[in-house]
Amino acid sequence: MRSDYHGCSLIADPIHRYIPFTVPEEPGEVTEKDLIDSPWFQRLRYIFQLQSARWVYPSAEHSRFQHCLGAMHLAGVFARGLYPSLRNVLGDACPSANYVEEYMRVIGLLHDVGHGPFCHFFDNHFLSDHGLIHEDLSQVIIREHLGDLIRGIRRSPSGAFAAGEELDPDEIAFPIKKDSDDDPARPLWVRFLQPLTNGILTFDNLDYVSRDSYMCGVAIGPIDRERLMYYTFISPKGLTLHRSGEGALTMFLNARKYLYENVYFHRTTRAIDAHLQELFPETMARIAPGNPLEHMDRYLHLTDWSLLQEVSRWRGLDTPLGREWGRILDRDLKWRLAYERTLSSAEMRHGLDTIEVHEWEGLIRAALPADKRDLVYHVDIATQDSRPENPMAMGKKQIHTYDPSTGIITKESMAELFAYIPSKIVKFRVFALDHAHDRLLASCTEEVFRGAAD
Repeated sequence: MRSDYHGCSLIADPIHRYIPFTVPEEPGEVTEKDLIDSPWFQRLRYIFQLQSARWVYPSAEHSRFQHCLGAMHLAGVFARGLYPSLRNVLGDACPSANYVEEYMRVIGLLHDVGHGPFCHFFDNHFLSDHGLIHEDLSQVIIREHLGDLIRGIRRSPSGAFAAGEELDPDEIAFPIKKDSDDDPARPLWVRFLQPLTNGILTFDNLDYVSRDSYMCGVAIGPIDRERLMYYTFISPKGLTLHRSGEGALTMFLNARKYLYENVYFHRTTRAIDAHLQELFPETMARIAPGNPLEHMDRYLHLTDWSLLQEVSRWRGLDTPLGREWGRILDRDLKWRLAYERTLSSAEMRHGLDTIEVHEWEGLIRAALPADKRDLVYHVDIATQDSRPENPMAMGKKQIHTYDPSTGIITKESMAELFAYIPSKIVKFRVFALDHAHDRLLASCTEEVFRGAAD
């Protein structure tokens, strides 16, 4: 009886109820607990899941730590469900079920381990200056700082690996970077599982959509994770969705779209981000100058908490940077919404979604009366597409569909499915320092839109 409970513990979670994880059965055994308790993973407790939206939704105080535990759980559930079809396709070229489960669980656990403070904002406004994204840092951390622990793991919550099987940190790191090319040299089973890490239907997406909506208190409608996973399998062409699961996929993508519109692209969230953009270059030059890959010891301690603690001290120095950080910390909004619209499909067909922010700002300024040309305002464009640009050319993210009436597996059916999913969101906004000129900015912006659409 003791062996049934020895070597595995549970984490209580509001989304998945309980998340199992492996713990040592004997002294010295390396398990998931060692990865979770490592300084690199514990660091995620101090990085908020939602960068600026937490200043809009008071209960959205959850962290990347919680999300990554949920992603680990879903990755393992996906792996167990897919394994019979994966084994059926690959035969003896497929590792053991427990090994594949643990491979996916470790990817889920560590996929965000390289995030910095303010998460994706940090990518766009600091890491990009060094030609990096957080996945680059995740890969380095996995290979160079957690590699020995990963290689030491020998079982999943379901049981031990087959004799001679050992996790390879490089294979764990490989699928994490979303914009990397496919690698034909990788084992076929690894490549078949890639879309679960960085496609449109991933353990990452399935956790954060449920978790973020729950923590924000935003009703996004149902997400049928169980049906989606049940009707997903591995065919000789790769990851495949049975047509009976198409409705669940559509439901999920619509829920994700709603979350982008109402949480990630909330007007106040974007206004705070616009203010942060102005302060971030000087802030990072003081706190963490240089390429983070050359200062990983410092990066280990760079979190939302450490950054916010440092900038909060600056408020007492009576400097321009200190005063502006004081406004952000006090939620004293610099930018106020003057105008907002969601671009229509017709406007996007005219290419209005491809016009750069600085071009819009110039066009609006030219439309202002001469005595108002010095008006201070900021144009913000937030874009998200739930669908791939080309459903039949998704590369390593490719998903196929299976039609049981014909027995055919194709990419074309996926293209048909996406035709019924709402097109990409383009939220266009103009912010000003106050509301004194809202009507003027709105009328001039409308005039620019009419001219641009002609």
